[in-house]
Amino acid sequence: MARGGAREGAGRKAGQKSQKTIEREAIKAKALDDGITPLEVMLTAMRRAVDAEDWREAAAHARDAAPYLHPKLSNVSMDSKISGGIQISFVNEFE
Repeated sequence: MARGGAREGAGRKAGQKSQKTIEREAIKAKALDDGITPLEVMLTAMRRAVDAEDWREAAAHARDAAPYLHPKLSNVSMDSKISGGIQISFVNEFE
């Protein structure tokens, strides 16, 4: 009898959700059914801070909510051949 290693038929089948994923989806569905999500809480708090002109607190809430609304740009790689020279110019915007 072999010991260790992969066994045929063992583990979760391809395409099936794990128990953890099923639990997370149930929690998400309940939050949506209740009508309030963490993003809505953050945006409401941000709007209240803006109305009170508390810009530091509003900025903190905006910073927390931003990833939900504005995803970060991904890195882009470029592979190209350059013939000739490259000219680099620096502009000082603060003068």
